[in-house]
Amino acid sequence: MKHTLALLLATCLTTGCSVAQTPAAKPQPNPWQRAVTTNEFILEKMPFPESHAATLAETPAGLVASWFGGTKERNPDVGIWVSRQENGKWTAPVEVANGVVNETLRYPTWNPVLYQVPGGELLLFYKIGPKPSDWKGWMRRSSDNGRTWSAAQALPEGYIGPVKNKPVLLSNGTLLCPTSTEGNDGWRVHLEASTDFGKTWSMIGPIANGDTKGAIQPSILKHKDGKLQLLCRSRDRAILESWSEDHGKTWTPLAKTTLPGNNSGTDAVTLQDGRQLLVYNHVLPPGTLAKGPRTPLNVSISKDGKEWYAAAILEDSPISQYSYPSVIQTKDGKVHFVYTWRRKSIKHAVLDLKKVKLVKIENGQWPALKGYKAPSSTAEITQD
Repeated sequence: MKHTLALLLATCLTTGCSVAQTPAAKPQPNPWQRAVTTNEFILEKMPFPESHAATLAETPAGLVASWFGGTKERNPDVGIWVSRQENGKWTAPVEVANGVVNETLRYPTWNPVLYQVPGGELLLFYKIGPKPSDWKGWMRRSSDNGRTWSAAQALPEGYIGPVKNKPVLLSNGTLLCPTSTEGNDGWRVHLEASTDFGKTWSMIGPIANGDTKGAIQPSILKHKDGKLQLLCRSRDRAILESWSEDHGKTWTPLAKTTLPGNNSGTDAVTLQDGRQLLVYNHVLPPGTLAKGPRTPLNVSISKDGKEWYAAAILEDSPISQYSYPSVIQTKDGKVHFVYTWRRKSIKHAVLDLKKVKLVKIENGQWPALKGYKAPSSTAEITQD
């Protein structure tokens, strides 16, 4: 037997022979992404180091996205950029607004928000200023679906427009903008209303903080019974909510929902079938820290805004962050997202609701699915 093995080895060394190997295990498909039909970069390598805070709108000519980009958030060279989807492809980003004051002074720009007026103009809201506690609201208008823009128009003193998430048009014709401040009195949520699509404004709030530390960056949801609901970013280790029964004129004090919050931006939309959809990082900050990793990026759906069901995970890599999402539902029923990809670029994802399988979220824990284990997060604590 020894001689036979030696002969076989010598033959393999001189003539070569095949040796059976155990095939490498195939990557486990992520069942939480079965309904995600598109996940693409608007532009994989941006013409600037950092991109953040994207927004999205559907125009008669297709999708338009906007975000702020530059060397780094808060740097004066950060401007507002726009890309349009044409024939299924995103156009090269174009800077449409910046914070240039004069030849020697320039401020950073912040948090663009797009809104398509039904049958009218595309509105672009944004902020200019050295920091969130000291910025001013501005807007531009486009009559050609985001190709060209009007001159910058300053909002009235004390108004900043929608701070991160899209306005909602109420049944009474009021355009209601969810907004917030980060001033000396802490985090406060309020709303800014316009009955003529941004020509004149009125203010509602601020909303009482209740037993919370306050909130910023709310989204507005419309319920079938006429109620409105706000979902907000907070430092309370939970997403906060507030409710209105009078078209947004008055609101209940902020309170915790059953969903965890890592002090990062969220967005939400009322679907055409009346259900509510939320996109957010379903993760708690580690220990008692106010901020937590910005991964994974999750999608949940609810019938009543109270009981939530896990729907999808857009990103779950433990490397870096996936944050500040924006969500809309287009006329064809598809749900579109744009979000920050590792601060380097902006991604666009599409969710087919017909392929979604909902699993109830119990005790604030994202449910486990057979054959899939979410990776443990080693993401860094991120800023702003």
